[in-house]
Amino acid sequence: MSFSSDTKNELSRTTPQKKAEQLAEIAGFLRVSGSIRLAGSGRFRLIIKTDNSAVARHYKKLIQDYFSIETGLEVESGGTLRKGYVYALSVGPEMRSESILRETGILLVREGNNYISDGIYPGILRTKGCRKAYLRGLFMGIGTVSSPDKGYQLEFVCNTEVLANDLRKLIHTFDDLSVKITERKGKFVVYMRKAEYISDTLAIMGAHSQVLKYEDVRMRKELMNRTMRITNCDTANMDRTLEASYRQMEAIRRLKSAGRFGRLPAKVQELAEMRLEHPEASLAQLGEMMNPPLKKSGVNGRMKKIMDAAKDLVD
Repeated sequence: MSFSSDTKNELSRTTPQKKAEQLAEIAGFLRVSGSIRLAGSGRFRLIIKTDNSAVARHYKKLIQDYFSIETGLEVESGGTLRKGYVYALSVGPEMRSESILRETGILLVREGNNYISDGIYPGILRTKGCRKAYLRGLFMGIGTVSSPDKGYQLEFVCNTEVLANDLRKLIHTFDDLSVKITERKGKFVVYMRKAEYISDTLAIMGAHSQVLKYEDVRMRKELMNRTMRITNCDTANMDRTLEASYRQMEAIRRLKSAGRFGRLPAKVQELAEMRLEHPEASLAQLGEMMNPPLKKSGVNGRMKKIMDAAKDLVD
């Protein structure tokens, strides 16, 4: 299973205790997963579809608990373009489908006429708990989250720009969360790519086990990246040390070949011999080998005298 499927499966085991939060979650899911069909005489049939069996069972029970109705459930083949099955819940006129659409803020009245809203009905988001529940419902319908092993991305694919903007406003009501919107193939995608935001959003929706998995992978990746940075830095430092050591040894050999080595002060000659014996050592390490020990600045000063003395010599 994907990380998204595991997240939705965990969320499917979360049932709000407060009636207002139950309604908010149902409304969020219906907003993005429900479709309305005419049933004759101006009546409506509500069809709710998902490709996740756990999500279908969850909302069948949640709708039953809140509205005291028994929804129909059909299992359909995903067709040639989709693998697996699609689970369809149906709510007909006899089950007060119109009342459900009105209570969830989907069917509204304007100038005496019914119309289907395409945004988020603010009257259903009165508390923070309701906002969390509504966000959970939206995620169960149109949300995906990448496995942290592959990358950091959580997104909601919305059919309308109005819904995308409303969702962004909803997410921004939570502290320290931020999302962006982009258009993709005629859809409006609300997304976040910052690992901390994604982890917080999973926690807000109630996927606490998935948060632990997410953070475990994230910490392991960060530790590995930190180790790689340190290794690369150490390798670069070693490369620079060896390159400088090579230049210093070449200068010493040229001085010896030209008969000028003996003109150097005795302490400088001692350092030069130490360099030839320990080509891999840094200046600080060479200083520790001297008797008495010498600070890095002192070693650097003596090495400069060697390099200056050999400056006009060529192989």
